[in-house]
Amino acid sequence: MQDILISFFIFCIASSQLLGIVYSKTTFDVVKFGAVGDGQTDDSEAIVNAWKALCGAAAAGDDVPTLTVPGGKTFLLQPSEFEGPCKSKSVHIQVSGNLMAPKTPDAWKVCPSYSWLSFRNVDNLILDGSGKIDGQGSAWWSKALQFHRCDHLRLSGLTHINSPRSHIGIGTSNDVDISHLTIIAPDESPNTDGINVANSTYVYIHDSKIGTGDDCIAISSGASNVRIAKIACGPGHGISVGSLGANGAYAAVENVYVRDCSFNGTQNGARIKTWPGGSGYARNITFENITLTATKNPIIIDQQYCNGAHDCAKQSKAVLVSNVRFTDFRGTCGNEEAIKLDCNHISGCQNIELVKINITSTVPSKKVYASCNNAKGNSGSTVPTVSCLE
Repeated sequence: MQDILISFFIFCIASSQLLGIVYSKTTFDVVKFGAVGDGQTDDSEAIVNAWKALCGAAAAGDDVPTLTVPGGKTFLLQPSEFEGPCKSKSVHIQVSGNLMAPKTPDAWKVCPSYSWLSFRNVDNLILDGSGKIDGQGSAWWSKALQFHRCDHLRLSGLTHINSPRSHIGIGTSNDVDISHLTIIAPDESPNTDGINVANSTYVYIHDSKIGTGDDCIAISSGASNVRIAKIACGPGHGISVGSLGANGAYAAVENVYVRDCSFNGTQNGARIKTWPGGSGYARNITFENITLTATKNPIIIDQQYCNGAHDCAKQSKAVLVSNVRFTDFRGTCGNEEAIKLDCNHISGCQNIELVKINITSTVPSKKVYASCNNAKGNSGSTVPTVSCLE
């Protein structure tokens, strides 16, 4: 575990050095490409053309070509893909205004495959600003903002609202820094994950406020070396590893470190969930220094996850969950069951550690309890007591 923390420390220093002021003397204002920004006119063509000019610019020296979306305007966008690679080593998109999806499905000119706005094969992309990305909440397309094969991505400052499903997807990308975001969706909105990370490594998500109808952050298969810090989550389903291994699939997640986060009124806090019948592993996972306020399920490992069903058929294999540490949890639980370790009968959960846990009920004098099934490990200074780990 110490080697993991040292690697994270080195990675975070490198990330902070890359997040300085962007120097740009080559700029592309979307208005100059014909974008109107009245919230009614389709500005898709103008913004895509501005992107093509940005991506095709060959800047010299330290110059980082910048595409600007000016403040005080709302730009209506159809589903759009922003393709790389770009000629410059790095490109910058500064969003001060609002980017908005059409309000109804009838207004869409094309049907996107998996996202509204997609960036693909763009290394060293910096996307920041004080503007909003508004997905309008339509229910028939997928992620609002997707990054695929975007190494050295820097995403910061923006407000993401009304996503149709997941707000931000990170896929097959390395060295990603996401910070100072505000993500907002109604508590009852389905599948509106805040940030979903898959098949990516060295991802740092920090200093953000996330309130959704699903996971604030979801770590999916193929993710490794993920650090999450200073996230205020609520409403939502907490910070989750998984679900992993659906339909017998192989899944692998490792080296996830979550610290200094808060869960306020969330359905879950720290969660790991795997499907029966899957294979692979979820290992070397730490949740540390966590504050809870009326969190319904503060700590949960569900190795028999069936998407809410309670009649999971027993399977002959499972995703192995091991080397998981929960430490320095404090606050209140909205249910009687504060800790749930529900592991399968095959391998169980190995080397699970709970240290310095103090979870009490939101109802004064009411007791909370821990349940434990097929988990192996140890616990200390933990309230409620986890009997199987003593």
